[in-house]
Amino acid sequence: MIDIVSAPIDTGPIVRSVEDPRAGALVTFAGVVRNRARGKSVTHLFYECYEAMALNELKKIRQRAVQQWPINEMAIVHRVGRMEIGETSVFIAVSSPHRAAAFEACRFAIDRLKTTVPIWKKEHYRDGEIWIEEYAAG
Repeated sequence: MIDIVSAPIDTGPIVRSVEDPRAGALVTFAGVVRNRARGKSVTHLFYECYEAMALNELKKIRQRAVQQWPINEMAIVHRVGRMEIGETSVFIAVSSPHRAAAFEACRFAIDRLKTTVPIWKKEHYRDGEIWIEEYAAG
């Protein structure tokens, strides 16, 4: 499951999409909207993306992870639009026979996503807003 959504992320179906009877580990990562960044109080975030290219890049991340680690499956879902404090902006799930590969692949996915996927984040504060130069989920 690779997807870009505009509604709140439902993690249950994402986790179920990577479940596998061969898996001894299932690792998840949720990037959530925090209330402080750059020394300011954040009121909410807004994410935009170039959807076709973003989906293609997410698929590449998944393909590379499957090739690099002995994992069973990986799912990546990113949300766009307005998000409130505490809401999930990105969710990654990885299943693998062993935990080390699942953790490594999950970390690779979020780190790579932040540098290669065309998703842009705007932080909103009580006294203004700013587009963040380098994307950082959650």
